[in-house]
Amino acid sequence: MASPPLLTQGLVAGRGSRPIARLPDLVAEAGQSVLVTGPSGSGKSTILFTLAGLLPPVAGAFQVEGRDPTPGDAALIFQDLHLLPALSVLENVLLGPFARGQRQDRGQALTLLADVGLAALSGRRAETLSRGEAQRASIARALLLQPKVLLADEPTASLDDEATERALDALLAAAGRCGSALVIASHDSRVRGRVDRVVQLAEAA
Repeated sequence: MASPPLLTQGLVAGRGSRPIARLPDLVAEAGQSVLVTGPSGSGKSTILFTLAGLLPPVAGAFQVEGRDPTPGDAALIFQDLHLLPALSVLENVLLGPFARGQRQDRGQALTLLADVGLAALSGRRAETLSRGEAQRASIARALLLQPKVLLADEPTASLDDEATERALDALLAAAGRCGSALVIASHDSRVRGRVDRVVQLAEAA
């Protein structure tokens, strides 16, 4: 039996040696979606940064497909989307593999933009996008990296109900298509009914 894309055990995230949040032990299977919830300031983003390899765990550990994680296993969609305004949507999507020294697959990038409903906007400058369109462009950029774990930090923040549904549709479909584990950090109640599992962060002792 294949190992799950994500397994955590006793994971405590923090800044330096200061613990901030404890994630209940979690097994996320391929295509499964998990909502990590808690009030603002509870450490949701810190947990995602740890799972993305941007911060070391304060305690505990996690595995990706049964092994210690390596760079490139996880792709993080930040709350601040970090699109370069002067570049086109397509060029922004291609920045992901470029930053990792990987081949830039223009054809696959265009396919992913079509999947998230942005095919017609691929040549438009990123600064002209709505918040919802920029969110979907960021999803396409993350998926081009073919991550085992897809992490989304407050992906529905500042989105209206229609844009929220489109962003969640794109995330859930992407996880299913790529066989990735999807972990969403959010306190948005609109997300709760769309995911397979909800996990409440605990305060780190």
